[in-house]
Amino acid sequence: MHRKRSTDSGKRQKHIALFISSLRKGGSERVLVNLAAYLSEQGWRVTMVTQYRGEVEYPLPEGVTRVFSEITQEEAGRGRIGNFVARFLKLRGIWKKERPDAILSFIGKNNIMALVTASFLGIPVAVSVRGEPKEEYASRLLRFLARLLFGQAAGVILQSERAKAFFPKRVCRKAVVLKNPLNPDFVRPVFSGEREKKVAAVGRLDANKNHEMILRAFAETAERFPEYRLVIYGGGELREKLVNLSEELGLAGRVFLPGPVDHVADRIYRAGMFVLSSYSEGMPNTLLEAMCMGLPVISTDCSGGGAAELIRDGENGRLVAPGDVDALAAAMLFYMEHPDQAAACGRAAAELLESFRPDRVAREWMEYLEGLMRK
Repeated sequence: MHRKRSTDSGKRQKHIALFISSLRKGGSERVLVNLAAYLSEQGWRVTMVTQYRGEVEYPLPEGVTRVFSEITQEEAGRGRIGNFVARFLKLRGIWKKERPDAILSFIGKNNIMALVTASFLGIPVAVSVRGEPKEEYASRLLRFLARLLFGQAAGVILQSERAKAFFPKRVCRKAVVLKNPLNPDFVRPVFSGEREKKVAAVGRLDANKNHEMILRAFAETAERFPEYRLVIYGGGELREKLVNLSEELGLAGRVFLPGPVDHVADRIYRAGMFVLSSYSEGMPNTLLEAMCMGLPVISTDCSGGGAAELIRDGENGRLVAPGDVDALAAAMLFYMEHPDQAAACGRAAAELLESFRPDRVAREWMEYLEGLMRK
């Protein structure tokens, strides 16, 4: 991917600590692992701090060190308060031992924990909100802490301009929107042949992703376009419910839920369209990836604002209201009925690739982190 640059013997090696719950397979985790690889290849020392090891995880690049912050049975305190104190002390001990030049934290409670455990250590902390802030900080306590403590952060990284509305002005003044570096697997020429009669979706099978909306909309197209099939890649607790719903809608044999899969780019590359149906997203990676490959896309205007920043409705994709099954069905039918216009939308979507190329975006993150270290 990149050649590793040797560090100049006269320069002190930059050291970054990246903090996240785990490296399980998800969009935020992939972004952080890709960033770790890039920084390591630029000669940085990279320490990945996670609470625990998940069952299925992204592998860490060679040269990146991993440290676990979850307390062991022996380290645990008495009750919830005792366990919180033990976790606080262990994470603070990691920062004291590692002495990174900066800490970059991802997602929810991790951001709050990074800020409080690194306080008064002289280490700049950048926090990254990966989704819709009001969803990531759903309780009153978490919202209060985020709005209060983010003012102490060296930097606040958001996924969309719309996300700034959640925070007070003193936080917004230090907030920036940084793009997600595209997964290199999705950097490829736009497919130019006849596309498959396939509607593709990718994402965890949970309530927020709202795949039920896609099933019901697909059912409205079924009679007019019986050659199409719907494939939803991803695992989750709602799989059985979605299988049952597809049977109730008379779609048995036309809807497939293969679960989590490898090489997603290969599986969706020739699809007739890609659909995202979430209620809330920050910057939806799966949508971005599909657009950069030139797929005709349809997305809900998720509350996080990322989809609306990617899609110019009717030009490089279609936007529909979250939960509006009829609008989604109409957009799907339009692509099915007008393959030439669908292809034109896909080609326009692929123009995003230049802005989201992995090296270009990772360099922007690196330069931002370097700025925090200089301050």
